[in-house]
Amino acid sequence: MIVPTHVLILGGTTEARRLAAELAADPALRVTSSLAGRVAEPRLPAGEVRIGGFGGPSGLAAWLREQRVDALIDATHPFAGTMSHNAAVAAAEVHVPLLALRRPSWVAVAGDAWHPVGSLDEAAAALPALGERVFLTTGRQGLAAFAQLTGLFFLARSVDAPQDPMPPRTEVLLDRGPFTLDGERAVLREHRIDVLVTKDSGGAATAPKLTAARELGLPVVIVRRPPTPAGVQEAPDVAAALGWLARTLA
Repeated sequence: MIVPTHVLILGGTTEARRLAAELAADPALRVTSSLAGRVAEPRLPAGEVRIGGFGGPSGLAAWLREQRVDALIDATHPFAGTMSHNAAVAAAEVHVPLLALRRPSWVAVAGDAWHPVGSLDEAAAALPALGERVFLTTGRQGLAAFAQLTGLFFLARSVDAPQDPMPPRTEVLLDRGPFTLDGERAVLREHRIDVLVTKDSGGAATAPKLTAARELGLPVVIVRRPPTPAGVQEAPDVAAALGWLARTLA
């Protein structure tokens, strides 16, 4: 019996789902997508799916061995630094080829008023000088960094409801991208937002908020993404990842 080539994809990003759909159509491949399980109702990709952590680098390395993984593609969110580190360590230990599929960072254009920072704590420190009504789009797990800002209003958007601690004057907006420019304009106007906080996630699905902020002349506090682990090759899109995989498995 011919054993199919096994590809493990880490992450539930848009790119990860597109890659899984492309690969699952090939009968010579076994495709497994691993989701962290942080979203209550994730959009499931094609192929096999596992949900939950591996137990650190050693657990991932053991899984790679047991499941005879031939190639590993880290298509996690650009801010999933711990998982990317674990993938790099495990792949090196087991000698499995590893690729990081990373959508390019956003690039400021004329009219943008960006304030780059290195962390959510730095973002919180910058806010009082920039505005009083904050549109916070950094995800539900980072609200604790802003909890001490009692004098500011926060509109916090996330897929699932956040938990305390969070700023006392917080309104939660449950929504999932992709978002439209008209929709983002309406959110900023209806809530009288005067400063936007976001992570440099890249991609088109959540970029309209940046255009809407530019049109209104709003400052944007943007958290820089962590670097890809040293020595790990990157691909900017699904097409490039498919090319890498074809060359790797040839």
